[in-house]
Amino acid sequence: MRVVVVGAGPAGMAAARTAADAGAEVTMVDAEPEAGGQFLRGRARFAHPGVTHLKNTEAWLVEGGTVHLRGPRQLPFDALVIATGAYDRPLPFPGWDGPGVITAGAAQALAKQGVTLAERVVVTGTGPFLLPVATALQDLGATLVGVYEANSPLAWARETKAVAANLHKVTELAKYRRVLPRLETRTAVIAKHGSRVTVAKLDSAWRPVSHRTVQADLVCVGYGFLPRTDLVPHAARTGGFYDVDERQQTSVPGVYAAGEVTGIGGADLSEAEGVVAGAAAAGREPPADALKAVRDGLLFAAALARAHAVKPGWRTWLTQDTTVCRCEKVSLGDLGTATTMRELKLTSRVAMGRCQGRICARNAAELTGIPFDAQRRVIAVPIPLGELAALPEEDQ
Repeated sequence: MRVVVVGAGPAGMAAARTAADAGAEVTMVDAEPEAGGQFLRGRARFAHPGVTHLKNTEAWLVEGGTVHLRGPRQLPFDALVIATGAYDRPLPFPGWDGPGVITAGAAQALAKQGVTLAERVVVTGTGPFLLPVATALQDLGATLVGVYEANSPLAWARETKAVAANLHKVTELAKYRRVLPRLETRTAVIAKHGSRVTVAKLDSAWRPVSHRTVQADLVCVGYGFLPRTDLVPHAARTGGFYDVDERQQTSVPGVYAAGEVTGIGGADLSEAEGVVAGAAAAGREPPADALKAVRDGLLFAAALARAHAVKPGWRTWLTQDTTVCRCEKVSLGDLGTATTMRELKLTSRVAMGRCQGRICARNAAELTGIPFDAQRRVIAVPIPLGELAALPEEDQ
């Protein structure tokens, strides 16, 4: 049994280990130089005698029972596990495309390498991920001007079942107690001009009700995460995330998914899903404890999605000249009156740049009222035409 795992974060590593322990011939492919993903960056020490780890390797297409890799190279499989994770979702506001604004994930990745980009720092967005980012920056000596959470923590009062099943999540808050005094809720950065940052108090729909100016050199933005689901674009999805059954199998036979490509619920849920997917991919029954961990973790993931949902009022933060697509320099006023994503791309060039809409497409869809189609691409990452030309010709 040949199992290929794409991604080497908590989910991918767990899937690779589990499948190898079950006797499968496992290859784990990852674009990074070391395993660990964003969560364990620089801290993972992955080694397993039954796993071939292909580092610095990008997968760009799944075709039948073959994964196409940069190089070019083809990797045949009997079962495939997608564990490619997710990336930050920024929301545009006046000045977000200028210097001194980065995603919260980028700030954390730099902090894990001992790098801060500024002395006075603001962290803004929604979700518990803001707290470890703020903590990492403060630990490196940055002055934390504020941590601005757009939603209200009172939403968690309605999630008693999810909290009771995941009490360890509550105790994790103690690790971030030093930044809690800087936390303000129902608050967000809505503009940045140089070091002048406009901070607004929000209503329940995220419409500004008052604002003030603070001085900061760096704004770190994170409004949840978007999944990396480009590799198997024809698999069924909900809200952009892969739909999976209790064995983590997608709608495509022989293709499994684990971790943040199926929903956002933390590293422990990702690891449990990886164990389930790895066992199933190797033709074994998933362990009962892993299945229970997934069920409990999914309760938390669903509660997290409700408590930290992106509200429509963010669209009122923009002016007509606010950049929506950074790659192609498309502003809000350029979006026009398109009624489909294809028409929007052709008339404004939004989502036509190097990122291929990974950053801007969902925001553009919400700003125009066009249904978001989750960007179903045939080729998952940019590749040179020479690599396409080097592929063997198919028999006619």
